[in-house]
Amino acid sequence: MRHGKKYRAATDKLKDLKDLTLDEAVKLVKESAYAKFDETVEVAVRLGVDPKHADQMIRGTVALPNGTGKSIKVLVLAKDERLEEAKAAGADFAGNDEYIEKIKGGWTDVDMIIATPDMMPKLGPLGKILGPKGLMPNPKAGTVTQDVAKAVKEFKAGKIEYRVDKTGNINVPVGKVSFSEDGLQQNVLVFMDAIMKARPASAKGTYLKNASICSSMGPGLQLSTTDLVAKLRK
Repeated sequence: MRHGKKYRAATDKLKDLKDLTLDEAVKLVKESAYAKFDETVEVAVRLGVDPKHADQMIRGTVALPNGTGKSIKVLVLAKDERLEEAKAAGADFAGNDEYIEKIKGGWTDVDMIIATPDMMPKLGPLGKILGPKGLMPNPKAGTVTQDVAKAVKEFKAGKIEYRVDKTGNINVPVGKVSFSEDGLQQNVLVFMDAIMKARPASAKGTYLKNASICSSMGPGLQLSTTDLVAKLRK
């Protein structure tokens, strides 16, 4: 992939920087962002786990104290009074069989699907459509629940899902470049705290192998894992 002049200029400026404290890295991410839109700030971590083993699959949710700065479209699949509760909580779409049929036809114009347990048998056959897009509801992600109103409110407010990929990496949004430095740091530390607490007992050796932070259009900055761990212990 060929990058533009602005990206190359930002990379040249930052390429030799390693093991940055979170304070330093957040400041540099904000200073080096060059896009005309409000870029998303993302954190990536590499963990010493083998996701091929079920007991080392890291997956969960965490509520970022300052939100993500992104407006997400939520579909709730439920019945009867749960639909009214979902709509009142801010769901963008709410229904059951009619949306199942739309998804079968290829419609997936949402960022998240929340479903009640009784809807899951109908969603199972749609795994090939929803799975690759990360839209299949899952109890561990908090997206299969009877309390759909609570789930809608939490995810709309900035609750995020994290999941380790097959190579041991997790990548999540932690805010926008327009956020204050303190706001971004708080979000990063809350996410990192959740990751550290999710360490499986079967994981051997170094758990937090490396971490980096970047804006959506900028280069990644390597974070000092020692600094992160020290901040979490305060």
